[in-house]
Amino acid sequence: MSIKILTEHCNTPGIETFEVYRQKGGYAAVEKAVKKMTPDEVIEEVKKSGVRGRGGAGFPMGMKWSFLAKPEGVPRYLVCNADESEPGTFKDHYLMKTIPHLLIEGMIISSYALGANKSFIYVRGELMYVIHILEKAIEEAKAAGFLGKNILGSGYDLELIIQPGGGAYICGEETALLESLEGKRGNPRNKPPFPAVKGLYQSPTVVNNVESIATVSWIINNGGDAYAAVGVGKSTGTKLISASGHINKPGVYEIELGLSCDEFLNSDEYCGGVRTGHRLKAVVAGGSSVPIVPGELFLKNSNGEDRLMSYESLSDGGFVSGTMLGSGGFIAFDETACIVRNTWNFSRFYEHESCGQCSPCREGTGWMQKVLNRIEHGKGSMSDIDLLVDVAKKIEGNTICPLGDAAAWPVASAIRHFRDEFEWHIQHPLEATKAGAVYMGAVLV
Repeated sequence: MSIKILTEHCNTPGIETFEVYRQKGGYAAVEKAVKKMTPDEVIEEVKKSGVRGRGGAGFPMGMKWSFLAKPEGVPRYLVCNADESEPGTFKDHYLMKTIPHLLIEGMIISSYALGANKSFIYVRGELMYVIHILEKAIEEAKAAGFLGKNILGSGYDLELIIQPGGGAYICGEETALLESLEGKRGNPRNKPPFPAVKGLYQSPTVVNNVESIATVSWIINNGGDAYAAVGVGKSTGTKLISASGHINKPGVYEIELGLSCDEFLNSDEYCGGVRTGHRLKAVVAGGSSVPIVPGELFLKNSNGEDRLMSYESLSDGGFVSGTMLGSGGFIAFDETACIVRNTWNFSRFYEHESCGQCSPCREGTGWMQKVLNRIEHGKGSMSDIDLLVDVAKKIEGNTICPLGDAAAWPVASAIRHFRDEFEWHIQHPLEATKAGAVYMGAVLV
């Protein structure tokens, strides 16, 4: 049984209320931070923890905080990215609705460390009931003296605002999110300048994910070194994984980074194995934007070594044989899944969600979707496969934000690992278009 840093109390009745959260030690970290620590000391503990951004990028959070510019007379902001639009990812949603005060406490400590007196939580607009939960938690914390003017007599003031988003995937990109917060269309900005220098309202800003900020209270209570002792190598601490697909026990799991992929997939503590009577075919390890890999490459790398649920182990082998931990959106596919149909479905999503600002993404996502559509519906040609690879290469690395890469990687990796399935669709158009018809190539026993 691994350590639970974020979900230890999630099943406690009433944990969404201030009273019960406080009984379980909640807000003790705020008291410690604002009464006994300087902002720089808080930042140092987060640095020592080695915690990396849990939204997908995996950049060290303490280092990101240290980049924040601090010009005299200019406000600084902390923005929590709670947009969570990545297909296959729902762990931030779970955390906010289940234990909202954990996020609120993390926001208070993080804002104090960064010198922000006004902070924002940007929640995707479809989750209005979650927004109401967070707003209630903020009112409870304010009534208890943990928010507002002169928090706990420390002289530190903080206003915390919930902002509903417009339901756009692109607003998960931090600069597009900031544009949306300012009331503009959510188009990503050119960088530099980076948000740490000119972010919200052209002021220094830090944008962090829900899960990232929620770890801060544990780090302050227990110390950065204690957090760094959990996990493996540079993948410190725990990670929330949204598990779905053809598994026996879908849900949100908190794992200690470094857990073997085999144990995560097959143990009763976690996914409980591929659904009974079926075999593993493929895995998307970190949300729809990461490369898909065959089941055997998820469990073992190209050298035959066991894969671990960590940033380094999953990416071992690069995009040739590896993938990414990403946002932790784990999707398992058994032998009944059609890789071509799944890839087409992902491409439809990215075409729809492209902001249209960059030509390679605007045009390329449309081309990929159209080509995949005709292959899936029995009208493709062999040249279409190489055309898809070529279009993906022209998108990757040529856009302002990572959405272009997110659209290209699933297509390129699907063809790299499952080219025979694409060829089968083209060679057997009548079978491919029948409902439920799936290429029955090699799958992991």
